[in-house]
Amino acid sequence: MTINDYLKEKNITKYKLSKDSGVPYATISDICTGKAKIERCAADTLYKLSKALNITMEDLIADNVEFRQSFETFKSNIRHMVKDMGDIDFIIDTLESDEIQKLYQKRRYPESLYLLAMLDYISRENDIPLCTRYNDIRSARLQETLYPLSIIALSAVSNSENPKQLSFQNAIPEFIRFNIVENEVRNVC
Repeated sequence: MTINDYLKEKNITKYKLSKDSGVPYATISDICTGKAKIERCAADTLYKLSKALNITMEDLIADNVEFRQSFETFKSNIRHMVKDMGDIDFIIDTLESDEIQKLYQKRRYPESLYLLAMLDYISRENDIPLCTRYNDIRSARLQETLYPLSIIALSAVSNSENPKQLSFQNAIPEFIRFNIVENEVRNVC
């Protein structure tokens, strides 16, 4: 659950959370809007928020950490499916299963858009016309750019945004349209 979910569940406003926790309202507002990443907050901030919400610090940040890990696993599984099945069988299987729509209805937008981007990319690579069934979803876009964890780590280690910028510039068009940075989908072990 996100901090917004906890606020709703406990019927607490951002102002009350600020007052109860001693964390500035602006900080809580930035976390709630996604402007600030909760997993990058200082330990004392996490402690104060978790104590005021009566949850563990792990619960407070788990949603973000688990999402990133599970999304990376999802991406890897899709790339392996393409390799194992072959392009045409992957396209057929994806369209028959309607997994794109199912994921989108479950509000698993990154996964849905990643799968649609893969479908569109493989279709382009094989000169196959795009399936129009997902045109409504094609107009969606993630609010925040999703970079591969390897690029995030490289940026952190080098203390530079250059790896992110370069990766963004070289991203596959079908993926970047949804604000997902993906540069290589064929190189799987």
